[in-house]
Parts: sequence; C-alpha cells; structure tokens
Amino acid sequence: MALRNVSKGFQSSTGQDVNPDLGTERKTASFSVERLTNILDGGAENTQIRRKVDAVLQSDPEFSRENKYFLSQNERYEGAVRRSLYLSKKTEEMGWAADGPEQKYCYRALGDDLAFSVHNVFMKSILGLGTDEQIAKWIPLAEKHYIAGTYAQTELGHGTNLRGLETMATFDVTTQEFILNTPKISAMKWWPGDLGRTATHAVVFAQLYLKGKCYGIHPFIVQIRSLQDHSPAPGVTVGDIGPKMDFAQSDNGYLMLKNVHVPKENMLARFSQVLSDGQYVKRGTDKINYLTMIVVRVAIIRTEVLTTLMRACTIAIRYSVVRRQSELKPGDPEPKILDYQTQQQKLLPQLAMAYAFHFGCDYLQEIFDQGYAETKQGKFDLLPELHALASGFKVFTTEYSSAGVEICRRACGGHGYSLLSGLPSLYTRLVASCTYEGENTVLLLQTARFLIKCFGTAKARQPLPSSVAYLSSTSSGKCRAQEKRDFLNPDVYTEAYKQRAFRMVENAAIKLQTLIQSGTAQHEAWNLCSVQLARAAAAHSHYIIVQNFVKALEKFEKEFHIQRILKHLCDLFALHGIFSNMGDFLQASHLSGKQSDMVTESYLDLLAVIRQDAVPLVDAFDFSDADLNSAIGCYDGHAYERLFEWAKKSPTNNQDNQTFKKYLKPLFQNALSKL
Repeated sequence: MALRNVSKGFQSSTGQDVNPDLGTERKTASFSVERLTNILDGGAENTQIRRKVDAVLQSDPEFSRENKYFLSQNERYEGAVRRSLYLSKKTEEMGWAADGPEQKYCYRALGDDLAFSVHNVFMKSILGLGTDEQIAKWIPLAEKHYIAGTYAQTELGHGTNLRGLETMATFDVTTQEFILNTPKISAMKWWPGDLGRTATHAVVFAQLYLKGKCYGIHPFIVQIRSLQDHSPAPGVTVGDIGPKMDFAQSDNGYLMLKNVHVPKENMLARFSQVLSDGQYVKRGTDKINYLTMIVVRVAIIRTEVLTTLMRACTIAIRYSVVRRQSELKPGDPEPKILDYQTQQQKLLPQLAMAYAFHFGCDYLQEIFDQGYAETKQGKFDLLPELHALASGFKVFTTEYSSAGVEICRRACGGHGYSLLSGLPSLYTRLVASCTYEGENTVLLLQTARFLIKCFGTAKARQPLPSSVAYLSSTSSGKCRAQEKRDFLNPDVYTEAYKQRAFRMVENAAIKLQTLIQSGTAQHEAWNLCSVQLARAAAAHSHYIIVQNFVKALEKFEKEFHIQRILKHLCDLFALHGIFSNMGDFLQASHLSGKQSDMVTESYLDLLAVIRQDAVPLVDAFDFSDADLNSAIGCYDGHAYERLFEWAKKSPTNNQDNQTFKKYLKPLFQNALSKL
C-alpha cells in the first residue's frame, strides 16, 4: 500500500481522504454533531467565532506546532515567549477585544505553547484585590507587556496553607515603605510560573507586620528585575527551579527577598489599607485573599482540565476504531478494538465524564459570576459556599480527569506511550493540576469544613446555601428500583448520590463530635476524622455534578435526539460512579445486593448503546488536527501513515552518529572477519 502524504497533518484534515473505518462511524450518528458542538460552545455564534480564530491561527506559520515533540526546553521556552508576544500583536491587528471570546479560543488552541500564563494571574489578582487607582496604574502596563508579572504565593515550605506563609512585610512609618524579607530558606517563593526568567514584577504574598503585630497575609506589588537590563533588583535573588515533569515552556522560579523596600501604595488595598501613621483599616473578610485563587480555579477547570480530557477522549476513541486487533469471532476479520467491551469500559466512561464536567462547569460558572459580582461590591455572603464549591470541583475534576487521560493513553497500547500520540504530554501536564492552585487533599478538607458547619446549621433547623440544602432533607434511605431499567431514571440515581453524600457527611460529623465530647482536642479529632471528611467532601462534589447534569437535560426537552444522547451520557456517568464506588452505596444501606447487580447490568448495557455514537460524540468537541497535535488522533484516521511520517522528522534520524564512531565501531569491526 502506498503511503499517503500526511506530512502536513498538523492542519485540519476535514475533507481529506478519510480512513473507511472512521468514516463509517460518522455516517451512523444518531444526532446532529453540529448542534451538539453549538451547545458545548454556548451557541452557534460562539462556534463560528471559535472556528474563525482557529482558521487565523492555523493559516499563520508562527503558530505551527510542527516538530514540537522534538524541541529542547530552551527552544520551548523561547518559542512560547515569541509566540505569545506575536499573538498580542495579532490580536490587535484582528481587532479582538482583550476580554472578548477570541482570547479564550486562542488559549484553547495554543495554551500549552504560550508563555505568560501566570502573568495573567498577576493581572487578575490586581483586578480582584487592587483599588481603582492601582488597577489604572498597573493593568495597562501589564496588558501591553511593558511589564511582566508573576503571582508569588507558594513557598518552599508552604503551599495551600496561606496562614503558614513566612515571607514578612514590615511597615516603616518613617519612609512610608514596606520592607519585605525572606527570613529563612523555607520562606523562599518557589514554583511561581514566569518567575524564573521572565517576570519584572510580582504580586508577593507576605505576613503584614505593623508595630510588631502580625495582621496576616497581604499582597504587595514588588519589582524584582530591572526594566533596563533585566538584572535582579537590589536585595532580590531570583532564578529558575530546574527541570519538571512537564511545562517545559514555563519558567517556574524561586525568589528570595532581603530588605526589599516597596512603596506604601504597592500594597493591594481594595479590602484592607495601612494608613500613614501605621494604623490598619480592614474592609470585608479575611477570606478575601482566597478570591484570586477561586478565580483561577474556576478558570482552569474549563480551560485546562476539561479541554485536556476532551482531547484525550478524541484521540483514544478515534484510534480505537482504526486499530484492529485479535478476533471476536474465530475466522472473522480482526475487529475494531472499540468493539471489545473491555475497551468500551475504559474509554466511554471518560467520554461521559467529559460531558458531565462540561455541564458542571456551567453551574459553577453561574454561581461564581454571582458571588464574584457581590464580592466586588463588598458583599461576602456567597464567598464560603463559592470557595467550598470551587475547591471540591477542582479536586474532583482534576483527580478524575488525570486518571481518565492516563486510561486513554494506556487504552492506545504501545502507540499511546509515544509522545507523537499527544497523550503522554496531556497526562503530564494535567496531573500537575492536582497540586497547583491548591493541593487536592487540603482542598477536600476545606470543603469538608464547610460541610460540617452546614450540617450543624441543618441540625439547628437554620437555612442553608442551595448547594447543601440536601443536608436538611429526611428520607428512608432505601432505593425504590425494582428492575435494572429503573436505574435509567435520573430521580433514582440522583437520590442514591444524595443519600451517599448525606450519610458520609453525617458519619464524619458524628465521629468528629463524639471524639470532641470524649475529651479529644478539636484539632486532634479533626485529624483522626480527616480520611472520612475528605471522602465525604468528594461524595458531595460527585453528587453536585450528577445533580446538575440531570438538570441540564431539561434544557433540551424540545430536541429529542440531542436530549437522548445526553441522557445516555448522564446515565453512564452516574451508573459508572455507582459501579466504581459500590461499597459506599451499600454501606449507606441505600442499595441492596440485588440492586447492585441491576446497576452493573444497566451500566454494561449502556456501553454498547454509547459505542454506536462514540466517534460523533468526540467529533462534537470540534478539535482541529492542529489543536490535537496527535499522530494517531487526526480527523482522517490515517494513524499509521502519520506516525511514520512524524517519526522520520526526528533529529536523531538526520544527525551524524558520533556514538557509533566513538564506542560501537571498534566492537562491530571485530565481527568482520567472523561473519
């Protein structure tokens, strides 16, 4: 068979000669792929805008990702900086607004090949925590990249625990300056992106000291490098932390401060202020320092976590219908590996999860928009619920998506281990999200703290925030299902998740209270309950996502085919969760042993149903080949040809083999007289 010309496979291959094994899958779609794409984009207009942005990027060679997998760390970093600055100019040329939809679509297409990701967090922190005057001064400079910023919160010895940060900022009434210091090695800022080689300024979080008294963590804008020659500012020690598991394009850095003087007006002062005489004025709540982290968490769930899972599903499912292996029926041709139930069991739950997380993100964004607007007005009532929701969602989506991407990679066999598949880098990039912007175990326990407080409020018969209203409910706790098809009723499985969450929160609360009443110190009791508390928080988050996927189905009552396929996905997501955590549901006495068998049967039946639409469902994500950058996941399905073409581009295939000359040639020549 002649090899097809797929050397230009980084561009979209729509309209090209498509592998028949993939083409037949698209002909049998039970729904409109275009309509589902529009839904995922939030409307047909958004789809049109996104595709126009993709077309602009793909037509410009500066944004080509060809040979990316063969680049060194320095080449990745330099390319990311060059590409980011070029994109800024391109954005101006195209007339794309800074806060317009085009920006997020650029990031969707190019995100892991751009620099200045934490520079954007730097700006968000000023917008969220700064006064109008501070915003007017700093944001225009940052938007034009006249300065480069970073967000210096995490320290060598402390991360998620903000109260434990050790960097100090002492106010000098005489000079009207803050003096910042790194008192010991564990206080060194460590990990902030854009810090190692790029940033000129940083929002530094430090303990504020006034007249010897500590007032807690506050943010300060600190210049860390010269704008003239980029050398470290006086008293500043700064550099790159070295190789990482991924993020080669990002210069994560370290920062030490020794008697660094910062003007008084550089403390971000929307919610607290230091007067000229050293008096402290507070507005709002201490929890306001979490606002920037909430902003970032909400953003990364959709832009980083969800899209990465969608990419992995697209690659693995497309590959699974062009890869043929072994026999299902003796004597028959080798079947597509997606026809094996075991392959369906690996991949289709990940696909359903991607859709579940999409609608969960819609819900979280709605709550966030309301809470953020109120917080900006000085109203903080929604902040605790928002923090708990964002923390729980961040944990649940990052943990399950990271595991899901790895499942997709392994489901592609040996080719999934090749960087050219695109899957390894998706995993190594995504797994970092389990740690950054809040370590997941710590975040679960923060969500748990909110749940325990709300459980006590429910017992006191006081009103509860909407997301935890179920803690006030009463139920027999017994599942009503009589046969397996009953588990395709969303009311049945939503109730199961609610009961599971309620029982796990209740059990953790009872154990905690029992320990405290028996004389155990509160902090020790909390530690002794922490495993159950974390699991309760995860169960709560799982319930919220199932609940909101079900609610989302109501929007499509007039679109039979769309609602049907989304209902199948919702059913699969929910039943896979019960199937995988059966012990929780049995332990809560909500399901009987017989009902657990019904769940398993219904779950496995759904795999065959969704199998028929698997390719159209990933096509609805509408990633171009340039977006995926995968030799085995392209739209045309010519995985083997593309793998070979890309492999030939490896620099090692075109370099003089010095290793042979130095070490191997003398050995091999000994065989000349013997063979």
